[in-house]
Amino acid sequence: RARLQPELRKVIDMTMFAKRTIIAALALPLMLGACGSTGGGSSNATLYSVHQPVVERSDFTLDLMAGAGGLSVPEQARLGDWFEAMRIGYGDRIAIDDPVNSPAVREDVAAIASRYSLLLADGAPLTEGHIAPGRIRVVVTRSTASVPGCPDWNNGLSTTLGNRTSPGYGCSINSNLAAMVADPEHLLEGAHGTGETMVSTSRRAIEAYRDGSAAGGN
Repeated sequence: RARLQPELRKVIDMTMFAKRTIIAALALPLMLGACGSTGGGSSNATLYSVHQPVVERSDFTLDLMAGAGGLSVPEQARLGDWFEAMRIGYGDRIAIDDPVNSPAVREDVAAIASRYSLLLADGAPLTEGHIAPGRIRVVVTRSTASVPGCPDWNNGLSTTLGNRTSPGYGCSINSNLAAMVADPEHLLEGAHGTGETMVSTSRRAIEAYRDGSAAGGN
């Protein structure tokens, strides 16, 4: 037994060394693979988010009978009911496709659109189908905003040794912005001012600040 103990110890030591060598050999490719896939496969090294808001437009049309004197009372009621069913509001754009370009028709449609605090657009977008003689087409263009691909949790736990931005960076801010913006078109182009300044309105904030009124008065 005394003779066998040193030999057994050598065998055990060699076995343990072989195990440690195998473990180290297996761990090295995993470490190299992790270093090679830093950033979850993302190549974005900037602070700009990959997923940006996308604005989509949809056109809804309604054909109405029109004459030289504009829209008849029943046709005006149809248009008002259609606007009500569409729940039109801020951000919607209303246009008229009238082959005759009748001022009376435009005035009647503008009067109904004014009930919803909307103005008529100068031109109408192209729509499918032919407008029959004696009819006009009212087009409502509605825009929606969304952020495709968000949330993006791909490789959320990976390291970023390459100083790359996470694929989901900016998803929460851009998604909330797309959901809360009143007019999605403003994501593409900001609102344009009229160039006119109402002195009675612009002075309210200054007067409220000077008076210390939180509500700002009327």
